[in-house]
Amino acid sequence: MNDRPLDPQALALDGDGYLLRLDDWTPAVAEALARNEGLDLQPEHWEILEALRAFYREFQLSPATRPLVRYIAQALGPDKGNSAHLNRLFKGTPAKLAAKLAGLPKPTNCL
Repeated sequence: MNDRPLDPQALALDGDGYLLRLDDWTPAVAEALARNEGLDLQPEHWEILEALRAFYREFQLSPATRPLVRYIAQALGPDKGNSAHLNRLFKGTPAKLAAKLAGLPKPTNCL
């Protein structure tokens, strides 16, 4: 396996840093995007990213913060599905940053 980090510059991204082709997403892409954001993805990040990708598969959209919090609370429990936990993990912008790292489009109602 190639241990060299993936260069985020080699990815097709929009002006806000979201993948242009959702099929380009891999865990290595998520790691590269996270490094670009100054994050080191830990298991608690990954469970949110996996849940967010499941949400997208089910609803074909990236949730804004409130629906994200509700969905995570249902999927992973109230200790993880709350604004404080998600804000801590994703630098105060959980809907936008988690969607970006999960390889999903920017939530439409996020500035």
